[in-house]
Amino acid sequence: MAEKTTRWWWLRHAPVSGSGISGQADLPCDLSDTAAFAGLAKVLPEGALWICSPLVRSRETAGAIIKAGTESTLPMIEPDFTEQHFGRWEGLTWDRVEKEDGGAAHVFWDDPVNARPPGGESFKNLAGRVGLAIDRLGRVHAGRDIVVVAHAGPIRAACALALDVAPGKGLSLEIDPLSLTRLDCFGQTWRVGALNIPFICP
Repeated sequence: MAEKTTRWWWLRHAPVSGSGISGQADLPCDLSDTAAFAGLAKVLPEGALWICSPLVRSRETAGAIIKAGTESTLPMIEPDFTEQHFGRWEGLTWDRVEKEDGGAAHVFWDDPVNARPPGGESFKNLAGRVGLAIDRLGRVHAGRDIVVVAHAGPIRAACALALDVAPGKGLSLEIDPLSLTRLDCFGQTWRVGALNIPFICP
């Protein structure tokens, strides 16, 4: 029997103002780029299952795309697609982290995959929860289009999973705000259909 193809449409949320580390801080996003939302609404499939992280910037972005013309019910919330938790560094700039917490920062940058920010989680932890959620949701919704509005970290982890490489390899990928990444799964095989396609307007 042929395997059903499940198509994952990963979207990073709209830009967040400020230069601090967002992490799991519940920050709103900039919804002024209506042309980008309209462009995404045109390319996303009808009848898809919509999922977003619980953070407001993901929920706002999903709402703006749906309002722009995509036929969808309200997105399902998936906590495992939340951004990496950066603990006490959230809200700080990297320069400030270096000044105030230089020792921990050096440990982190020496091993950004396994090291945990103080009070936070490692990228390896994030990749683990994202992978389990993809497997769980993929089995329940096999053969469907799944639109996920999430964050750079989970999308990088999903790409590493699809490429069958170590989670840390995903950290080398650029994932821009309001970009589209398409990953198709059939059985145990993955195909990368699109990576970091920008929809944000200059």
